Amino acid sequence: MVDEEKVKGPASYFPSIEKKYGFPVSHWFDLLNQHQDMKHMEMVAWLKSEHGIGHGHANALVGYFRKEKDI
Repeated sequence: MVDEEKVKGPASYFPSIEKKYGFPVSHWFDLLNQHQDMKHMEMVAWLKSEHGIGHGHANALVGYFRKEKDI
C-alpha cells in the first residue's frame, strides 16, 4: 500500500475553493496578480468584498499567492 502525501498549508483549501466558487485556483491567482500592490490583508478584504469569498479561503489564496510570488 502506498501512502499518499497529504497536502498541507494553504493548498489544502484549494479543492474546496474550486468546488465552492466554481473556478480553478489559477483564476483567483490571475486576479490577485493584477493587485500585487496591495498588502496581504488588503488582498483578503478585496476577495471577500468583490468576489464573496470567505475569510479562510481568501486568506489561503493570498498566502499561497504571495509566497509563490515572493512578495
